[in-house]
Amino acid sequence: MRTSRNYVVEPKRSRACFPAFVLGLLLGIIGFAVFARKAKTEVWDQLAAVVTGRSLSIDISLATVVNKIQRLQRLETVNYSLDKIVEGDRQSSVLPDFLVGDKLLLVVHGNVIAGIDLGQLKTSDVQIEGRSIQVHLPPAQIFVTALDNAKTRVYSRTTGLLVPEDPNLESQVRDQAQQQIQQAALADGILATANKNASATVTSMLLGLGFQQVTVN
Repeated sequence: MRTSRNYVVEPKRSRACFPAFVLGLLLGIIGFAVFARKAKTEVWDQLAAVVTGRSLSIDISLATVVNKIQRLQRLETVNYSLDKIVEGDRQSSVLPDFLVGDKLLLVVHGNVIAGIDLGQLKTSDVQIEGRSIQVHLPPAQIFVTALDNAKTRVYSRTTGLLVPEDPNLESQVRDQAQQQIQQAALADGILATANKNASATVTSMLLGLGFQQVTVN
């Protein structure tokens, strides 16, 4: 008599799929975490809050926003540099220069720094409506005008036969050069550039605070 035997072969497919399932689960968790942290728009904020069970809270009250802008204080936004030759002299209305004249040529390198003093910002300069904000900045101004002594030098000096060098001439020429450099910076539109750069900086900060529509002028 023959006895029949039935063999049951366990499927190996389920074992092979298990690593793929774990990998997919991990990728899903990572993707969800990235979504929850990167959600920025109002719709995605609300959806992320519902899914995670956590509400997004951003303090955009008027007092807080004004305080954050004022903390920027003297916002330096432009550094203007200029090389220039400035002339100064002492002359006589009677005698010629080769006898009593004193002439100096000064090669100067100057810097002009401009920006906006945000400490002057007033509460009335900021208007907030929901996630929209409008800011009116204080006017741009010159903060510093100075000569770089390391790059400033006397190019030439000629003194008359009958007189000594005037010890005050160089300092007076330096003052004149400083004024000319500042005037050149103003003529080149340094204040308009300072205002434009300050507007960009404040706009970027306000967007980072959570505002969706920002107007800075």
